[in-house]
Amino acid sequence: MLAAGCSKKTQVQELKVYSIIHEEETQALTDLFTQKTGIPVTFLRASTGELVNRVINEKDSPQADVLLGGASSYHIQASKEGALEVYKSPMAKNLPSYAVSPDGTWTGFCVLTLGIGINEDRYAQKFPGIPVPTSWDDLLNPSYKGEIVLTNPVASSTAYLFVQNQLQRLGWDDGWNYLLSLSPLVGQFPDSGSAPAKLIGTGEYALGISYIHAVAKYKAEGFNVSMIAPPKSVGDVDCISIMKNTDNLSAAQQFVDFMLSKEAQELMSSIDFTIPVNPEARGVEGSVPVSSLDLIDYDVSKASEQKDAVLKKWAEEVK
Repeated sequence: MLAAGCSKKTQVQELKVYSIIHEEETQALTDLFTQKTGIPVTFLRASTGELVNRVINEKDSPQADVLLGGASSYHIQASKEGALEVYKSPMAKNLPSYAVSPDGTWTGFCVLTLGIGINEDRYAQKFPGIPVPTSWDDLLNPSYKGEIVLTNPVASSTAYLFVQNQLQRLGWDDGWNYLLSLSPLVGQFPDSGSAPAKLIGTGEYALGISYIHAVAKYKAEGFNVSMIAPPKSVGDVDCISIMKNTDNLSAAQQFVDFMLSKEAQELMSSIDFTIPVNPEARGVEGSVPVSSLDLIDYDVSKASEQKDAVLKKWAEEVK
């Protein structure tokens, strides 16, 4: 657990956060929260699967107060297990409906959209004469074998969102046909959702399936990468929720309010090129506006209900 801006003399109870978003963003956000409220914060950063399982397993005696990050289907899963507290923040009143859970157990703070990241140099070297892929179906080109990186959906919410993208775009049977055709072309299935953008940024792979904002960040840092937003993609939200039975409810609620604020969402976008859900917040220059995307009508409840069956089938037939 990493301490953020905390004095040993303070009498304020420390807020404990399980964080799925990157460490740099978590540190910056918790530092600002402490600066504004005087509430000290510690956080543990790990993958979506690990932290959601912790939240569920610890529901009777939570070891943290807040779960920060992760797509909505994972928070729905934790809510169904009785692991989340109901909190309807006053800061959520102007948010779009897709960012607010009907039962008040989670709230979105940034938009998540999937795309295809391309390392321009490696792609030109490996695939001269082949146009870059502009759709999900274009990735099924056999020439790409070994040059695609996709995270493991058992561990990563990024990859599970991609799996659901195909199942909901094509239907169950055709979606699985697509996934089983793509998987032999994938050169690596890392557990971390941030890995594909990094691996194409450093030129280890020509193509990666990633959140668009992650590729945009590498591009802004000077890496020779580009990003494609394929038609019929999925849009979801990174969410925040409070653990059931927390003994630090007031601080947890204040942290939720903070994460929904214009200031916090613009700070996060400035670091990670994410798209804020707060209509008053502006995404950093270089981020991709939601209005430019062609998104399917994503059924979050279906994604959550199917999760166990989908991951079981994936483990048996893919990896």
